[in-house]
Amino acid sequence: MTVFEEAILFAVRAHEGMLRKVGRQPYILHPMEAAVIVGSMTQDQDLLAAAVLHDVVEDTAVTIGEIREKFGQRVADLIASDTEDKRAHLPAALTWQMRKKETVEMLEAVNDIGIKMLCLGDKLSNLRSISHGLKEQGEAFWQQFNQTDPEMHHWYYRAIAEATRELSGYEVWKEFDRIIAEVFE
Repeated sequence: MTVFEEAILFAVRAHEGMLRKVGRQPYILHPMEAAVIVGSMTQDQDLLAAAVLHDVVEDTAVTIGEIREKFGQRVADLIASDTEDKRAHLPAALTWQMRKKETVEMLEAVNDIGIKMLCLGDKLSNLRSISHGLKEQGEAFWQQFNQTDPEMHHWYYRAIAEATRELSGYEVWKEFDRIIAEVFE
């Protein structure tokens, strides 16, 4: 079994019973979609494994140490780069902008193209869900998020696009840029 196949099984178990905020679909669909997006840019097994595992530390009881032990240092480092410090002692709505700013600053500073691919996979999957949700629910859609101001989401996704511009030759980056324009501009 490849590291990617092992990561899929691990992610399915870790996200068991979880649902997406948007659409109430099984949560595992999001990391699988992120892996498909990353897979359109690379066949690197560690990067594909990180894509399917990218939310297990942030959204489940799995620790980065468990990831390191099972999947190695590189996969753990990739996942750590895409894991927000949610500051559990504070309300998520109060930390939203701080957390997003930290993500953008990390992407602007990092030289590892794999980290940028991983982030693009995650954020394009999220943006696709946002686009779909808006078409179904209209402006009321924003009320289910910690940050209810669509202009703040616009700032965040546009900043991600700029920070990952070196991926602009890939169709998935072009799709990301196009959906930002369709949803926010």
